[in-house]
Amino acid sequence: MKLARVVGNVVSTIKDAGFDGQKLMIIDYLDEAGNLTGEEAIAFDVADAGIGDTVVVACDGGAASILLGRHCIGDITICGVIDHLTFDGEVREYH
Repeated sequence: MKLARVVGNVVSTIKDAGFDGQKLMIIDYLDEAGNLTGEEAIAFDVADAGIGDTVVVACDGGAASILLGRHCIGDITICGVIDHLTFDGEVREYH
């Protein structure tokens, strides 16, 4: 699992049937200091995240299939939206 920030969304009118009804978001991974890395990816969103949210992502195809309840083509899934976390004794707020 990794931390990322949602930086955009994906709109697609023609897609694989496995994607029907699924929300896709563009994420940018965060480094240990909480800075964006510039490494963007597209992720399934099962946590109802929005642009600007800091999120936890699972980076394997199995998570997408489990969380969506069916087999699908996908390797990154937004599993949760972070409110705050503690790192090295420092509390970081994400709102």
